[in-house]
Amino acid sequence: MNTIISASILSADLCNLERDIKRAEDAGCEYIHFDVMDGVFVNNISYGIPVFKAVSRVTKAVLDVHLMIIDPLKYVKNFADAGADIITFHYESDSDCGKCIDAIHACGRKAGVAIKPGTPATVLEPYLDKADMFLIMTVEPGFGGQEFIYDMTGKISELKKMLDERKLSTPIQVDGGINDTTAVLTAEHGAEIIVTGSYLFKAPDMRKAADNIRNNILDKKL
Repeated sequence: MNTIISASILSADLCNLERDIKRAEDAGCEYIHFDVMDGVFVNNISYGIPVFKAVSRVTKAVLDVHLMIIDPLKYVKNFADAGADIITFHYESDSDCGKCIDAIHACGRKAGVAIKPGTPATVLEPYLDKADMFLIMTVEPGFGGQEFIYDMTGKISELKKMLDERKLSTPIQVDGGINDTTAVLTAEHGAEIIVTGSYLFKAPDMRKAADNIRNNILDKKL
């Protein structure tokens, strides 16, 4: 699987959201990453379903929804109906993990399971052959612009090994503190879907910034 870049619009200009989404598309970002925060599961409050519906009308990119909320099961159908392609929820939430995956699949969407930095990769074992993607947070969830936690590369490797042992090709996504240097580190350890926000949206040339991620990863593989 080639590297996929998911542009986190948490770092976009809310007053010019459509413009920034188009910028991300023009820069070659395949996914638009949409963070949902409820102020309970994490301390921050971000976008909800009305904003997501507006986003879904202005992009043809894959809509990659990350639910950082206490009860994701309650909202799965709402986001599926609003146009989500991938719905990722947190293992640490109050909702049952298996039921969330089943509910997302029942809506015809791909299911992702995310874990925080303090949660071991082994908790994902029962779901390795059920989920369509796994997200390893490389910062504490809740706010954009944080510093990458380097210890998380070991967790990526551990999860990749678990998947390989079962001959599963389920992609690993990473989110938090990702730039053209840290993206390479995560890719070296098995990440394939790279979420990046501040690095992209603060770049003078977003296309060049996205290309730097891909080219640096490719150079390392070569």
